[in-house]
Amino acid sequence: MARSGAADAAPASTQALLHLARQAAAAGAGVLARRDPAALAATTKSSDSDWVTAFDVAAEQAVRGVIADSRPHDIITGEELGTTVPAGTPDDADRIRWSIDPLDGTTNFIRGIVYYGTSVAAAAADGTWLAGVVHAPALGRVYWACRGGGAWLSDHGTVRRLTGPTAGRGRLLATGFSYEPATRADQVGELRGLLDGFGDLRRLGSAALDLCMVADGSLDAFVERGLNEHDLAAGALIAEEAGVTVHRPPLRPMLDGGPSEAERLAAVTVAGSADFVAAVTGVPVRTDERAS
Repeated sequence: MARSGAADAAPASTQALLHLARQAAAAGAGVLARRDPAALAATTKSSDSDWVTAFDVAAEQAVRGVIADSRPHDIITGEELGTTVPAGTPDDADRIRWSIDPLDGTTNFIRGIVYYGTSVAAAAADGTWLAGVVHAPALGRVYWACRGGGAWLSDHGTVRRLTGPTAGRGRLLATGFSYEPATRADQVGELRGLLDGFGDLRRLGSAALDLCMVADGSLDAFVERGLNEHDLAAGALIAEEAGVTVHRPPLRPMLDGGPSEAERLAAVTVAGSADFVAAVTGVPVRTDERAS
């Protein structure tokens, strides 16, 4: 992990969680890096565009293994294997819950499009996100952040701190679309209003990387309805620590069963300038406010 005054200011316990998150995400990304078109074993889930592969499952198992070896009593929520609450988990302020998306961008992965990666985030018992990593092996990039320690990118081994979008280059908006047809139709209809003030639109197919690319300034803003917690947990923290305003939708906690499908499809995640987030959500945001 790169060091700076800001990074060193983060509590040692949070830095330790980030170190473990980086190891876990690297294990998952290592599985993805062995991508073999002949061994995908791809099947559909909620629709004929919503896929899971043998690599999704193997990557999640790899991530879980690294976490469990170091912190066997922690709670883990993963996209493919659900929520695991180990027996004897203490119900106190030291409890950590991990949110894993082993392969964000599965359709890209199947088709050989490079925008995919493993996302790992850690939250305290009160729900505060403490550490997050998005590891994209086909891009040669690792994004990471811990609360109070700034956001960072290793791009083919070159490390830099992230500070969000830069003005004066035109503005790009990123978004994604739901697998649910009625929700997707609504999203298409909403685009005209969302694009006001933007020069163009990008749809890369990975919400985790969209959020990271707002953090690194490649994109200027991101908005998407219907995300799951694991899609946004790490990327949202990375964007926040880069100084980007982020609105995380107030969804029912995963330990309480998580949101219903209707609640999830109605919930909007937004990242960008404070003015843009306020315009999309209808909730005023102070310019010094990074987390929702």
